[in-house]
Amino acid sequence: MKIENTSDNFDALGDEHIGTSSDTPLRRDAFELTKAEKIDIIKDDIRHILETLGLDLSDDSLNGTPKRVAKMFVNEIFGGLDPDKKPKASTFENKYKYGEMLVEKNITVYSTCEHHLLPIVGKAHVAYISSGKVVGLSKMNRIVDYFAKRPQVQERLTIQIVDELQKILNTKDVACVIDAKHLCVNSRGIEHVESSTVTSEFRGQFKDKSVRREFLDYINLDTSF
Repeated sequence: MKIENTSDNFDALGDEHIGTSSDTPLRRDAFELTKAEKIDIIKDDIRHILETLGLDLSDDSLNGTPKRVAKMFVNEIFGGLDPDKKPKASTFENKYKYGEMLVEKNITVYSTCEHHLLPIVGKAHVAYISSGKVVGLSKMNRIVDYFAKRPQVQERLTIQIVDELQKILNTKDVACVIDAKHLCVNSRGIEHVESSTVTSEFRGQFKDKSVRREFLDYINLDTSF
């Protein structure tokens, strides 16, 4: 998608929560600084923001906030930008010949909207049909978490999860549905608290209506214990 470089267009994209790429937009020098160097720079930037807002950072409650936020950005909520944190998803031969879909549902999603840097909170449901390989269940959760832990738009997150599982499992038959609340919609702007966003990506056999219906039925199963 080609976007004309005007401030009005940038504002419109952000306000409407529109993404422009299925890849996370990273600079070429994204990994030249160490984590410690990034934290040190971001700490000063956060301090400047808070002081500009008029806050007194000599107060005991606020004094450590710039460094806390910087560490949180680099090590936690944007940790999925670090390629070293990408899950090592070992696969295994499907020796027991399980030929039906495998569904991992209700995976917690904590992400951050790249337009306003506010939280995205919800659930992901992921499924695949083995073509000869299987992956550990927890790895599916870790893959979701890795791609969620970066500035995101939900459509991109959904696609990135499916792309990664297709690559790992060497199968086209992968699906993902995400249902999440965006605090940039719930707590600002239109302020619709009950609103949530649902995205989906169906590949391979999941494009077949009956297979897709089976997956969606599994998602809706009552699995409370």
